[in-house]
Amino acid sequence: MGGAGLLVNLLVFNLVRHVTDLQVVRASVIATVVAIAFNYVGFRYFTYRDRDKSGRTKELTLFLLFSAAGLVIENGVLYAATYGFGWDSPLQSNIFKFLGIGVATLFRFWSYRTWVFRALPARDAVASAESFLETPEPVRPPQRARV
Repeated sequence: MGGAGLLVNLLVFNLVRHVTDLQVVRASVIATVVAIAFNYVGFRYFTYRDRDKSGRTKELTLFLLFSAAGLVIENGVLYAATYGFGWDSPLQSNIFKFLGIGVATLFRFWSYRTWVFRALPARDAVASAESFLETPEPVRPPQRARV
């Protein structure tokens, strides 16, 4: 999911930059929000589909909280490059957008895996695996005695 989310983020960022007159960081924030929505669906229904599904409200709240922190990290890097150093050409903006995504991704990966999409307790995982292995014994015909 991470690679697809990265592509969505960069594509939306460049599309918004070329279609509108929004400032670089505002275009980046829009792209990040779209990528966050895309990633939640991907993580919940594909990447972490086997994880604990109880407490969806708590899960979504934590996801949005950590995603917002990642948004600040990601766009903080772009903001510093654009307004702090004056690096605002399209190439420079994409480089620092990508760099910001990378730093924020490390934070998001850790936080999503640790706090949001928690693994099932070990006994539930073992019980689930064991139930898969439990198949009824095949019925065998009775053995005839040899004389």
